[in-house]
Amino acid sequence: MNIAIITARGGSKRIYQKNIKHFCGKPILEYSILAALESEEFDEVMVSTDDETIALIARQCGANVPFLRSANTSGDFSTTSEVLIEVLNQYREIGKEYDFGCCMYPTAPFVTAEKLKSAMNLLKQTKADTVMPVVKFSFPPQRCVVIEDNRLQMKWPEHLNSRSQDLEPFYHDCGQYYGFNVYKFLQNGKLLGDNTVPIITSELEVQDIDSIEDWEIAEIKYQMFSKEKK
Repeated sequence: MNIAIITARGGSKRIYQKNIKHFCGKPILEYSILAALESEEFDEVMVSTDDETIALIARQCGANVPFLRSANTSGDFSTTSEVLIEVLNQYREIGKEYDFGCCMYPTAPFVTAEKLKSAMNLLKQTKADTVMPVVKFSFPPQRCVVIEDNRLQMKWPEHLNSRSQDLEPFYHDCGQYYGFNVYKFLQNGKLLGDNTVPIITSELEVQDIDSIEDWEIAEIKYQMFSKEKK
């Protein structure tokens, strides 16, 4: 039994109604819901939210919202792990337990059914605790500069003359989804642990959306991404 949990808290401060704002013609939340449904990987596709409007739109898009999120997991400092634990425990209380889960963010239009199917297969084949998409930093962090006393300084001066291709590549979380073993997750409460398998992702298919400018860049990237898919 597999479950997709889409975390869509209300009350976005930087972008008004971010999780249901229209992105290339439809609520951005709809992309995550449709990807999960179309993958046919999940016995349950649900949205965890504290917002009645988000819940209504989620149901209209085909997701379940069997309960609203509690006040404890609706604050600005609530973690994704806390939300997942609450959801999984709520399902346990009504007699439903799952073997594998996928936590999805509502602002991840680049996630497709094919990606989710591949990720869940990888999770099972590798016996990982978690699989997650990552993207390589476009500029090597080892050659970054910092500002000290209003002057630029190399953070790691030993890399001043290092060639980019000679430096170890660094990656960061795409912030899109995490496939995970439910039993292992409930044991340690962590999505990123020692047994996490990466899914390396193209920079074209990744965009943090924290501002209106980010949103506009994401729409441009998505249009390019959609053309490539066709």
